[in-house]
Amino acid sequence: MTTENDNRATVASQARAPLIEIRDLDKTFRLGEIEIKALRNVNLRIGRGEFVAIMGASGSGKSTLMNILGCLDRPTAGAYLLEGVDAASLDDEALAHIRGRRIGFVFQSFNLLSRASAAENVELPLFYSGGTRHGAQRVAELLQMVGLGGRERSHPNQLSGGQQQRVAIARALVNDPAILLADEPTGNLDTQNSNEIMAIIRRLNQERGLTIILVTHEADVAASADRVITLRDGMVLSDQRRTSAGPAPVRVPRDAPAPAAETSGFGAFAAMALTAAWRAIRRNKMRSALTMLGVFIGVAAVIATVAVGEGASASVRDQIQSLGSNLIVVWRARRPQTACAPASAATPR
Repeated sequence: MTTENDNRATVASQARAPLIEIRDLDKTFRLGEIEIKALRNVNLRIGRGEFVAIMGASGSGKSTLMNILGCLDRPTAGAYLLEGVDAASLDDEALAHIRGRRIGFVFQSFNLLSRASAAENVELPLFYSGGTRHGAQRVAELLQMVGLGGRERSHPNQLSGGQQQRVAIARALVNDPAILLADEPTGNLDTQNSNEIMAIIRRLNQERGLTIILVTHEADVAASADRVITLRDGMVLSDQRRTSAGPAPVRVPRDAPAPAAETSGFGAFAAMALTAAWRAIRRNKMRSALTMLGVFIGVAAVIATVAVGEGASASVRDQIQSLGSNLIVVWRARRPQTACAPASAATPR
């Protein structure tokens, strides 16, 4: 009974604690002797289940802040606490684990692999994290959720811009992240597709309690959020909340069990390499067959050349041995003349 109460207290504490906390954060870029202050004394607290839009003109620092929130960059000064952990103090491997497991990314340019199908693009994060055991089922569920059921085998060039962004959203959700970072997700879409994508993102926040941080410069896109943070010259200009919006259901993120492949770094890398090789062969059968044929011809040519060389060497060796081991051949050699010897001394005897 005590253990159950402790677990409930822990869950309640996690629900009350901010998911993201930024304290006095600065970010400075150096270009030679010039210093550029991208962020100045930024302080923010974002709770679980919030839908936050970050607005600002070009150069206001919103992309830099997004990179820091996504553990793609480190602050110059200040603290960035993600689920109570200072992300700036973590090493590269720990940050990569956070990016792969706790954060989902949606980009303006989709960033889909052109030679891979929609299902393969969505499954890509599972492939790198080693969680492909039930990946096909989860990929199918996510594509169905974003309205692309039956288009699993379609390639990006067979999909519209809105459909490609739906694939990108499904890819961002495949590892069940705690945070979804969307960088101008409607920047390359028309009005209808923009409204549909924002409806999907809004539904993820309301129905799943997913924490969403959206970067945009469009006021109508930011209006979908419950909280709008405006940046100017690297500083927080305003932080407004919608009072009419009800709180999103809070979902305390679960700690996904690490797959067996993650127990050994070399084993995980070998499994990933073998899986990638097999998928590449299966996806490009003709090219793979021609490559293997070329390798076979090259190896056969090398073997044949070595065999001819060995045969010629053996033939010469046999001819030398046929002369016998006690045969001595003597040639008459002229005695060398020195430059300082007189002409009479050079007369042969």
